[in-house]
Amino acid sequence: MAFVVNSTQLPPDDTYDYIIVGGGTAGCPLAATLSKNHRVLVLERGGLPFSNPNVMTREGFLPTLTHNDQSDSPAQTFTSEDGVPNARGRVLGGSSAINAGFYSRADEDFYERSEIDWDRRVVQRAYEWVEKAIVFQPELQTWQSAVRDGLLEVGVEPYNGYSLNHTLGTKIGGSTFDTSGRRHSAADLLNLANASNIKVGLYASVERVLFAPSYSLTSRQIANGVVFRDRAGGYHHAMLRDHGEVILCAGAIGSPQLLLLSGVGPRPYLSSWGIPVVRHSPYVGNYLYDNPRNGISIVSPVPLEQSLIQVVGITDSGAYLEAASNVLPFTSPAYSVFLRPSSSPLYLTVASIMEKIIGPHSSGTLRLASTDVRTNPIVRFNYFSNPLDLERCVNGSRKIGDLLRSRAMDDFKFWEWSGTDFRFVGPALPVDQSNNALMGEFCRRTVSTIWHYHGGCVVGRVVDHSLKVMGVHSLRVVDGSTFTVSPGTNPQASLLMLGRYMGMMILKERMHK
Repeated sequence: MAFVVNSTQLPPDDTYDYIIVGGGTAGCPLAATLSKNHRVLVLERGGLPFSNPNVMTREGFLPTLTHNDQSDSPAQTFTSEDGVPNARGRVLGGSSAINAGFYSRADEDFYERSEIDWDRRVVQRAYEWVEKAIVFQPELQTWQSAVRDGLLEVGVEPYNGYSLNHTLGTKIGGSTFDTSGRRHSAADLLNLANASNIKVGLYASVERVLFAPSYSLTSRQIANGVVFRDRAGGYHHAMLRDHGEVILCAGAIGSPQLLLLSGVGPRPYLSSWGIPVVRHSPYVGNYLYDNPRNGISIVSPVPLEQSLIQVVGITDSGAYLEAASNVLPFTSPAYSVFLRPSSSPLYLTVASIMEKIIGPHSSGTLRLASTDVRTNPIVRFNYFSNPLDLERCVNGSRKIGDLLRSRAMDDFKFWEWSGTDFRFVGPALPVDQSNNALMGEFCRRTVSTIWHYHGGCVVGRVVDHSLKVMGVHSLRVVDGSTFTVSPGTNPQASLLMLGRYMGMMILKERMHK
């Protein structure tokens, strides 16, 4: 893609019809769509995914999330005030380039509860556009097949086979890893752009949105560009042409952060940071959600293949069940339970069964840690502050216990490292599953993220039903920060769809101006 350049090569000043901040899951399909008829600039704070073997392979999923440096890694880590480690994409393709690759469309309830004015025919076409380019049917092997059989055995029915739709029961979802194990992400969708109308600047850190001065107390201010810094520290101004828009696609962490730094947020809070107020918008950074992940990891006495999420159990008890198996290096002791001693590197297979809580109902907040956009803001998700989320976790954990005791799991004996050797612990959760209090404590103690955080710029509070920032002109947010509910079992499909969908709707809207 010749139009993808290091941002140091971009001119100090230039004009565009659309400036998209964030070349991520929604930003890339949005840019590709808008470039059909208009000049588009995409500003991405990270680099290319294609040359990074960890990003581009299934085996690199965990190393990408756990081994990173804070200045240049494709995943930028952060820990919430709840004490839960998390990560956000910092690479072209965004989180679609660092995730587990699972692809499944949104549930019907998502559309019914959403305040976005969805045209369902356009939604269908947008999904199909994405799926034709980057979605594949996975091939199940030992662990995923056993999980599928176990889910059916414990009553997560019916079996829906391979399906991209969200349907109650057990199914095989799509994958953005192809049959050779190579990742495809939102970045691939830029291949569908009009190359003569698009420019993508890498390692571009957008500092703030710029607004035209307003000379009236009653008139709305107009976004007219952005200022960004390149990797060498040089500053650039990208400005809008007539009828253009700045579109934030920086995700649930980046978009509310950038609005605050640009002067759109609660007036007293912005004033306390010395940030000039462009628009008093009291809910920026509020209604921030993260779906809790709970579950167990087990060591199999026999080698298993590397597999990320392929099978899902969509239950009626408030949780979705998923599984993965990862081959991990093992250095202590010098041998595993299934390999002879060797001086060569040895590996263990760690299999995981996890639940994602639907919703959730518990919400948190985002606030600034610094006026430097490169510094992660401070986030709190308040996991399980709503009792309904805890009840759903307990129900899902019990279903995990049922799955572990199913006949489909008989071939997998579960082992625990005691410090000196492995001991058999059997297929059970570490608490009495009949005791609600103990199960609730298990949920709180084992809570982690499933990386599906959303909110912070939600529809009806910060943006309107067309995702335009309320109270200003020429500024939109198109990403998961606008959602109050994570769509389906995994938001990736819906965020890819959202980018294509909003691009099609903006083009239609522009035709009628």
